[in-house]
Amino acid sequence: MALATKPTVLLLDEPTAGMSPEETFKTGELVKGLNAEGMTIVVIEHDMTFIRQIAQRVTVLHFGKIFDEGSIDDITQNEDVVRIYLGKA
Repeated sequence: MALATKPTVLLLDEPTAGMSPEETFKTGELVKGLNAEGMTIVVIEHDMTFIRQIAQRVTVLHFGKIFDEGSIDDITQNEDVVRIYLGKA
């Protein structure tokens, strides 16, 4: 329904919640296709596999402020981000 108006920006909040891995992958391919056609897409998501599939740039928020920004590899290598959000020391 959100795509019917052909938006230039699409905001998605946890779009893959409750999906199987296959459904999540297909959703990622749809998101990448829309982006390739010129649509800006902002995704709020905790599924790091999905984010790794689609993200060009990741922004981590902590207590309402930007905590870190960068590629998914930059973010997952940040020890503070890992400790706070991924639950590992």
